[in-house]
Amino acid sequence: MVMTASNMLTLGTELPDFELRDPEGKIYTTDFASGKPLLIIFMCNHCPFVIHVREKMVELIKEYQAKGIEVIGINSNINPEYPEDSAEKMLEYREKYGYTFDYLVDSNQEIAKLLHAACTPDFFLFDKEHYLIYRGQMDDSRPGNDLPITGADLRKALDALLAGRAIPEDQKPSMGCNIKWCPGNEPKYFAA
Repeated sequence: MVMTASNMLTLGTELPDFELRDPEGKIYTTDFASGKPLLIIFMCNHCPFVIHVREKMVELIKEYQAKGIEVIGINSNINPEYPEDSAEKMLEYREKYGYTFDYLVDSNQEIAKLLHAACTPDFFLFDKEHYLIYRGQMDDSRPGNDLPITGADLRKALDALLAGRAIPEDQKPSMGCNIKWCPGNEPKYFAA
């Protein structure tokens, strides 16, 4: 298992326009969260780092959805070499693990490239005007390091956003499996 770190996109970056589909074909555009804070999680089905935090991540998401945070998961691992991450399997995982957020397919990997996503999981929090205010890790826990999964880093950012406080710019990158870029689709910022 090779760890890849987040690229740490510049804070204040505006959310780019996107059009993504869920595995059943429903279209989502940037406008679906208009006027609301938005948490985007780059994730997939097979990644050991996602599997490690999945249960606590789902709990944390439910808690903050109830407080008005919009959340989407994005799977950019739509690569024929990784059938476990197929759109069909996304439906199974959504049901099996009780995802209360929309789990969308980035079939051409464009939104991952636009946000400089690098790994799974990779967290991006946008304010209600859709400017980036947090990017990085959920917490310090990783498979095998025996640290508890608390969601402390992401929770601190979400709480500050909801309270109208500034979010510290000293943010730690997430660590996980690299996004599985289709051959010839690797972004310039990604070093293979």
